[in-house]
Amino acid sequence: MKFEVSKEAAQWYIDEMELKQGDYVQFYVKLYGGIPTVHPNYSLGVEVGKEGEVIIKDVVEGVTFYFNNQDAWFLEEYDMKIVVANGEADFIFTKS
Repeated sequence: MKFEVSKEAAQWYIDEMELKQGDYVQFYVKLYGGIPTVHPNYSLGVEVGKEGEVIIKDVVEGVTFYFNNQDAWFLEEYDMKIVVANGEADFIFTKS
């Protein structure tokens, strides 16, 4: 289980969400609709703020990108890297 946010992707989120150093960006699991994933019927949502216990994180450009204790199961068998492709955040999942 590995979670990585590229510097370019972090900057993309900073620009898009008007983030500042010290902010937290939570990725959370939801049914349908949102960022497509390797788990059928599940997608990812994104929101600013810290909720729950931070289980897996990557701090880039002073911003903490994370999954909390409730949603960490999502990466149990996968590594996830966020990059920028075609001007948008792109999510790359690989089996760990």
